[in-house]
Amino acid sequence: MAALGSFLDARAHGGQWLLRIEDLDPPREQIAAADKILRSLEIHGLHWDGQVLYQHARLAEYEAAAARLRAEGWAYPCACSRREIADSSVRGLEGPVYPGTCRHGVPPDKPARALRIRVPDGETLSFEDRLQGVMHQDPAREIGDFVIRRADECFAYQLAVILDDAVQDISHMVRGADLLLSTPRQMWLQHRLGLPTPSYMHLPVVVTRAGEKLSKQTGAQPLADTQPGENLFRALEFLGQDPPLQLRHASPTELLPWASGNWQPDRLRGILTAMITQENT
Repeated sequence: MAALGSFLDARAHGGQWLLRIEDLDPPREQIAAADKILRSLEIHGLHWDGQVLYQHARLAEYEAAAARLRAEGWAYPCACSRREIADSSVRGLEGPVYPGTCRHGVPPDKPARALRIRVPDGETLSFEDRLQGVMHQDPAREIGDFVIRRADECFAYQLAVILDDAVQDISHMVRGADLLLSTPRQMWLQHRLGLPTPSYMHLPVVVTRAGEKLSKQTGAQPLADTQPGENLFRALEFLGQDPPLQLRHASPTELLPWASGNWQPDRLRGILTAMITQENT
């Protein structure tokens, strides 16, 4: 959904649709997964502009940014395990809020594990999402000092994505609403590193009956590349775009020009309202 929505938004505004492969987590990556993604996009007619950016090729840039944040006093090493954090924390927006155990130094009997950002107290971040409206977050109280490099030495999404946005000159970011709560952390890092902040729009995501995001972890089946036109048609219906019935069996080359020429993201607000109503019942 996010791929189609971002593609249509770019095409509808005469912009470029840039593609990035986020391959920073080797233990969880499947063999040839990136090639499968690229092939599926092409089969569905979602052709990107320019070269594909692979995050694994940008580790030096991520390391330099992390070193700068540490040198300026914003980042510090942390020796806490997940269990220790969970046992000594209050619940925040996305799990336990880090209690600041290692803010003033790692205990002498414990090795450093992760690299965290020192988030100042009382700093509320706000932004206007093109679909979700005005959002506010107090990172210190609701998230806590967050990780930018994990214990396994993998860089966190929060750091990598803002550096990639900057190097690709991203002006408008369209992605799934499961990343909405991450945006203030990314804005915080953008401000500290002197990077521009794109315009954001977070689209509804497909969820299971239990309200979990549909993914491999929740048992979702792979997208069937044998029926690209039907897949696009159903995705457009989910995104509230009301494609005409005569296009139900159309090919991507027939369907996508109609979709980009009739892209109306305001219709997504009705889906959000329905989702919120369902959650409250």
